[in-house]
Amino acid sequence: MSSAKLSDGWRSSSSRLLGLYSLLFVAWCSVLLGVLYWRVSHYLDDLAQSALLQRAHLFEHFTGDALCEALRENRRYDVHGIDAYGVFTAAGTPLAGPLKALPAQLPLDGQVHRVSGLPLSDPTAVGKRGFGLAMPTRDDRVLVLVRYSGPLNEVNHLILDALLWGVSLTLLPGLLGWQLLRRRPLRRIQAIEQATARIVAGDLGQRLPVADRRDELDMLAAIVNAMLDRIEQLMTEVKGVCDNIAHDLRTPLTRMRAQLYRLRQQLGEGDAQAVALDQVLDETDTLMARFRALLRISELEDHQRRSGFVELAPEALLQEIHAFYAPLAEEKGQWLRLEVAPELPSVVGDRGLLFEAIGNLLDNAIRFAPEGGRVQLSARAEAGATRIVVEDSGPGIAEAERELVFQRFHRSEASQGGGFGLGLSIVAAIAGLHGFRLGVGQSPLGGASFSLLCRPQVL
Repeated sequence: MSSAKLSDGWRSSSSRLLGLYSLLFVAWCSVLLGVLYWRVSHYLDDLAQSALLQRAHLFEHFTGDALCEALRENRRYDVHGIDAYGVFTAAGTPLAGPLKALPAQLPLDGQVHRVSGLPLSDPTAVGKRGFGLAMPTRDDRVLVLVRYSGPLNEVNHLILDALLWGVSLTLLPGLLGWQLLRRRPLRRIQAIEQATARIVAGDLGQRLPVADRRDELDMLAAIVNAMLDRIEQLMTEVKGVCDNIAHDLRTPLTRMRAQLYRLRQQLGEGDAQAVALDQVLDETDTLMARFRALLRISELEDHQRRSGFVELAPEALLQEIHAFYAPLAEEKGQWLRLEVAPELPSVVGDRGLLFEAIGNLLDNAIRFAPEGGRVQLSARAEAGATRIVVEDSGPGIAEAERELVFQRFHRSEASQGGGFGLGLSIVAAIAGLHGFRLGVGQSPLGGASFSLLCRPQVL
């Protein structure tokens, strides 16, 4: 993923683990809060019921006016006692207290029950809920005691608010810590991604960063680095063998060609042996050119060449290339057009190598375009980069071959010109050295279209 966009950090494994832990923590806190609130509520209810039972046991010793006086005094001075009471005759006629009628839902059993909608003389107390107790007195009257649950609910709400604030204040630093813990591994993964991108671009000397934490990422980076060391060693050995073969054969080939040339000079024109020697000389030149191209590609694949990169203006470079190849197009009667958009982004690279790459593409376009055909060299700005396009009106490249044209020694079946199948490989090597994107497609002119996306900074 691209620090996609990894960044989309919410998709990372660390973010998911931290998110899962946070959800479990919140769930556990919610369960704990619910149990605590339930226990506190039940405790307060039990406390209210116990208070009513204690007052009932106290008042059962009183009768007549003494009972009414005791009830008034208790309500006045005992804040934890009863909130309302009523004394009734056996027939239900009210004798004392704010209750004006016997509650219909309250049985006469001396036990505490939940009550609501009590018939009270105080209009502000109508509709209150709480606990009630009804019991017979010694003088055959009915005593009703009531304790409202409003104060208890207020205490419950205070406790609930305190618990919620406590959980919120606990979650806030937890979320901040989540963000910090989530970002640390993401930064390390981004560094690994950047190093991997340079390795993919061809710089096998790059290694994944390893910290001193000795965690899973360090262990994985160490394993990958060991693998890259081995791959680089094998690639160097293979490359060294190929380079040595090409280099060692170049000297004897040069000597052989010199001897053949001297032999050819000793023969006259029209001699059958002279014609055969000319053919051998041509094949020798072809062979030596291929070795030179292989050595050139090997040289371009050395990423130390980047040390000489400078910032270039693509307009001046393209004008120079156009002026250099214009006479070659004129010889074939071709129309070579240069089309450069204004204010192109600058390009970082080696001027000589870029001249070679674009010139190689333009030389191919001129070679494969028919006499009187059209060739176009253009450049335009695209997403902060410069896209250079070379097009022609030649036979083009079949879609099935477009992935193969940059391989060494590959030659298109439609190709009727010379070449060794290494020109585009050199262009690809130069593009890879610069971190540019090389592509091939179909041109509106009818032939092939090669594009080079030149980023302003090297990967």
